[in-house]
Amino acid sequence: MKMQLTHIRLLVNDIDTCRDFYKNRLGLEEQLAIVEGIYYEFIAGDCILALYKRDLMESVAGVAVAGNNTADKVALTFKVEDVDATYKELKAKGVAFITEPHDQETWVLRVAHLRDPEGNLIEINAPLDR
Repeated sequence: MKMQLTHIRLLVNDIDTCRDFYKNRLGLEEQLAIVEGIYYEFIAGDCILALYKRDLMESVAGVAVAGNNTADKVALTFKVEDVDATYKELKAKGVAFITEPHDQETWVLRVAHLRDPEGNLIEINAPLDR
């Protein structure tokens, strides 16, 4: 099983202010804006720094709602060859998942979500076949 860290996704409440900070203050190159005001990506070396609205992540992974002090603030995103096979392999090793493999059509990805021992959100994903 090969896993490649592709994105560090910051889950934010005020995405426009955060976009301005990373783009205009830190000077990171914006490479993608999927939907204005919802999701942005910046080139950060070999990894992508992504901004995503925290409240929208709840519907995907069941994360704590925005405004809650325990709300997720970051998600590590790993690309895998086959989400279902990786899911089965990790489950066999005792990894507990919070979502089963499922398609996120708007992202054009198949995903599954889990947490590390400290509770940090992790996503494994692979492109949907089109």
